[in-house]
Amino acid sequence: MKALERTYIIILVTTANRQEAERIAQQLLEAKLIACANIIDSVSSIFHWSEKIEKAEECLVLMKSRRDLFEDITKTVKELHSYEVPEILAFSLVAGSKAYFEWMNSCLK
Repeated sequence: MKALERTYIIILVTTANRQEAERIAQQLLEAKLIACANIIDSVSSIFHWSEKIEKAEECLVLMKSRRDLFEDITKTVKELHSYEVPEILAFSLVAGSKAYFEWMNSCLK
């Protein structure tokens, strides 16, 4: 595997509601594609869509995983998500506790 700072990621996904967020997180956890998900309710989003500026109340899901699982995570999120173009963004972790990374690895494929 690559160095820790390039291997572990946090994925952000916004969803239409909490039920969708929980369904996506549950599926990814069962598939061992993520180690953990945090769901943040009531995120106010403002964005361009269909040549207009839109506003929506959404949930934000923060998921912890590894870079090598990102493509499978993306595929699963797209299959379960209600949006035509779901937000699926990954950020590399630059540091973290060794114990936490070991725990993550024990949870992942």
